[in-house]
Amino acid sequence: MLKSRINSRDFLVLIIMSLIGLASSIVVIIELYIVHSLPPYCKISASVGGSVLNCAKVLLSPYASIGPVSLDFLAALWFIINIIFVVSIALSSKRTAKKVLDVMFIWRFFGILVVGYLLFLEFIVLHAICIYCTAMHICIIIDFAIVSYILFSKNSRIRKDILSSSAA
Repeated sequence: MLKSRINSRDFLVLIIMSLIGLASSIVVIIELYIVHSLPPYCKISASVGGSVLNCAKVLLSPYASIGPVSLDFLAALWFIINIIFVVSIALSSKRTAKKVLDVMFIWRFFGILVVGYLLFLEFIVLHAICIYCTAMHICIIIDFAIVSYILFSKNSRIRKDILSSSAA
């Protein structure tokens, strides 16, 4: 039996962030593309920083897809890949874990860039916010912070374990 190199709290937080993001994207996929209705709580009327909570305006905008592919489908895939990365780091050899951690950081950095662009679209272009998108954005930001800590903090137990002796 392999021993996990990620302590249970870190593992749990990383997995939970991906599961929350995945759940948010799945709710939108099911409701919008299968049931053909707006997801629950999408008609809340409130204003945040000059933008209105209006999932319909966001989810039905021309910015909600890349060609024929919905951003929600891409988000679900993104979160599934996150889970695969975390499990791989937890259960692989040090050498493999180091490679996966490096790739995972690049993956998470790409996610942060996309979140920045999507926030620009929501706040500046559409003047509308989707609560499901916001949940996914928050998960990606927290995930990025944790992975950055793991990779760059000298206090990170995971970093110490992975970077110590290159023996697997």
